[in-house]
Amino acid sequence: MQRGRLLLPVLAYAQVALALVLLVGFVACTGAPPAESVQDDLCELFDARKKWRKAAVKARKKWNVPEPVLMAIIHQESRFNARARPRRRYVLGVIPRPRSSAYGYGQAKDGTWKEYQSKTGQRGAERDDFGDVADFIGWYADVIRKSTGIAVSDTYRLYLAYHEGPTGYRRGSYKDKAWLQGVAHKVSLRADRYARQYADCGG
Repeated sequence: MQRGRLLLPVLAYAQVALALVLLVGFVACTGAPPAESVQDDLCELFDARKKWRKAAVKARKKWNVPEPVLMAIIHQESRFNARARPRRRYVLGVIPRPRSSAYGYGQAKDGTWKEYQSKTGQRGAERDDFGDVADFIGWYADVIRKSTGIAVSDTYRLYLAYHEGPTGYRRGSYKDKAWLQGVAHKVSLRADRYARQYADCGG
């Protein structure tokens, strides 16, 4: 009887330990974002997430989009949060508006993501998988380049087209959106800073 009483706490501790291991594994798999200080330095970011660097390099070799440009776009879209979604907006502060389908590291919408999967054959690609999103951004940058003539290294215009889509960019839909132009400028400055950092750490 005494032995049975001693065994119960041991089993309880084992269950708690297993739950903690599973929780840590879940957080790691879902891509908890790095600290903001790490996000501000591309070398530190790549040191902390070595698989991200490999994915960014692979995308550059395949689609010619520079690593600093790709990483600056992902930072703006999700702050490196794998499960990022747009903030829900409300009419009159009460009635919820339909939420955009944008999701994941690159905030790709359902339709654009399905097009990427179809055109590249990446049927199993996921928007919360960093490697898949790096390839997606490379592919989309190439689509933008072919459709608009924007160089994949021109972060400012590339981000405008990334946000508005190639057709929207050609129509000039961004011209009446001063806020979007401001965001694109911020992304461009971050890409420039990332490029200087990357050059110093052997990029």
